[in-house]
Amino acid sequence: MGINTVLLNILSLAITSCLAVSVTDIQGPAFLSPLHGQNVKDVQEKNTFEPSSGIVTAKGSSGFWIQGSPSPDVRISCGVSVFTSSKSILSKVAIGDLITLSGTVNEFHSDDTVLSVTEIDSPTNITILSHNHTVEPLIVGKRRIPPTAQYSALDHGDFFSVPNNSSQIEVVNATLQPDKYGIDFWESLEGQLITVEDPSVLDFENGFGVRNVAEIWVYGKWPVLNKNSRGGLTITTGSSGLPNANPEVIIIGEPLDGTSNPSVAIGTKLTTVTGVVHYQFGFYYILPLTAPKIVSSISTGPKPTKINPNTRDICTITLGDYNVDNLAPNSSHLPLIATHIAQFLRNPDLVHLQEIQDNNGEANDGTVDATVTLQTLVNAIKKVEGVEYSFIDVNPVNNEDGGASGGNIRQAYIYRPDRIRLAGNSPPGGSLDATKVIFDKQRQLGLTLNPGRIEPNNTAWTNSRKSLAAVWERVGGNGARLFTINVHQTAKTGSSSEQGNLRSPINQDVSHRIAQVQLTADFVKSILKDDPFANVVVAGDFNEFVQTTAVFKPFNSILREIDEVAGIPAVERYTYVFDMNMEQLDHIFISNTMALRPVEVEHVHVNQWAANVNDRASDHDPSVASFKIC
Repeated sequence: MGINTVLLNILSLAITSCLAVSVTDIQGPAFLSPLHGQNVKDVQEKNTFEPSSGIVTAKGSSGFWIQGSPSPDVRISCGVSVFTSSKSILSKVAIGDLITLSGTVNEFHSDDTVLSVTEIDSPTNITILSHNHTVEPLIVGKRRIPPTAQYSALDHGDFFSVPNNSSQIEVVNATLQPDKYGIDFWESLEGQLITVEDPSVLDFENGFGVRNVAEIWVYGKWPVLNKNSRGGLTITTGSSGLPNANPEVIIIGEPLDGTSNPSVAIGTKLTTVTGVVHYQFGFYYILPLTAPKIVSSISTGPKPTKINPNTRDICTITLGDYNVDNLAPNSSHLPLIATHIAQFLRNPDLVHLQEIQDNNGEANDGTVDATVTLQTLVNAIKKVEGVEYSFIDVNPVNNEDGGASGGNIRQAYIYRPDRIRLAGNSPPGGSLDATKVIFDKQRQLGLTLNPGRIEPNNTAWTNSRKSLAAVWERVGGNGARLFTINVHQTAKTGSSSEQGNLRSPINQDVSHRIAQVQLTADFVKSILKDDPFANVVVAGDFNEFVQTTAVFKPFNSILREIDEVAGIPAVERYTYVFDMNMEQLDHIFISNTMALRPVEVEHVHVNQWAANVNDRASDHDPSVASFKIC
């Protein structure tokens, strides 16, 4: 960015004989300061600046904020950050002081993936003209209303477009359009004192590293889209066919007076917050003058599914899907996972599990077998309600499937042997054995390895879980078979910020997930080639949103998402919460034949509806579905 030196003389309105650089001159109508590259002499010779006043509106440990006279142009903020670590300077000024100072205008950022903060560095010549001034904060939602559809013009309407990072906000440095784009809106208020009335909480509080600060995503008393029954905001596809990822929100950051933000849950209501708008860690924050307090919390917790396997006929199968968050035999959350499966999923016939660790968890000693882990889990489920499960999985190659080193996470199936069984007589596969579709000795469509991995040697699976296929039949049924594929795709770790510089944001390893879906789709096609009416279910943690259409395109003609088939409202389709969004990373897809029969699905919010973040067993919610195979 470079550093731009200008002399900043913020004078009282009574001093009209001298030229001065106002706060609005520094901020300007674009992302970067218009004074970039100009020195003091250049600025003064242009003779374009009016005298202005600057009042201290807030103070923190690394500086303070001043606010001048507002501009009639809503694109231009009238507040700015003054950066200093000098205790003598910080002790000199107080909130309400009208001051003048000199300094250096700088666009500060940590790296090019995030936006910069316009600030005055190394302030000197600070003169206090008067005390006890009052600055009226801008009430967001009254005079200014955040846009609800798009983050940036550079996304071209598709926040999840591929390829990513095709343009950068601070390279283009376009004039702000705060009435259309969320990033532009908050940038137009950077450094300014604002009020957020009646904040509604969107996520559990975040705590980052040694700072251990409770940071809280909220929206205030203004219109929002995609509000779900819990009070959160869900990623959806809008009526225009474009994705909506809720740009109208902001983070309540670390209170400037040293007080502490409360521990919260989704749907918590807080007292009104006043503070300054600041950009840090890739997001826009309101840094409150003091911490808000809890007004109310949602008292109702998660409820068991209404889908009961014990009332189903022999043509119906109930299926659960659950990412159990690095589950090892000694995991403290294992009993809670067992309770979730037994009491909240109501013991489905078959459960797709992801993130099952090996027998000694993250001890990195070459162990890959997970028999102890799975046996401990099914024993715990039986202890809850007496239901007996069997299990089956395929061990990965040591440390080749991603996740925590030594943990060897993998997908696994647990199933009720009194209700469902593996079909045919094929043996299970090994780590690097690819299963294929065959007609077996019963002249029925089956698999060479059951269960078996799909193309495990393909480079698309490098450092990631390999999709696990199996074929089943109901005990006492008419011989109809069900093919299942248990999915856990490459994670998004390393993605860039929704409010960052890179547009569209980097969706880390999206190319891997595209390739992995393609391999899974090709396998489904091999089933449907031999039997166009086959029952096929693909379920698991895809680590992706269906709004990222480039990823799921291979499924378009062969599979349908069960949420759509069952008519689940778009805002209720979520299994995960991250930052400002309730979102769906876990999906169940069914073949077209199955979509013609009655289906049901529920996302059972045992974790996202928890009273606090420490009550969760996993960061994912499980799902349960019911469908007919004959």
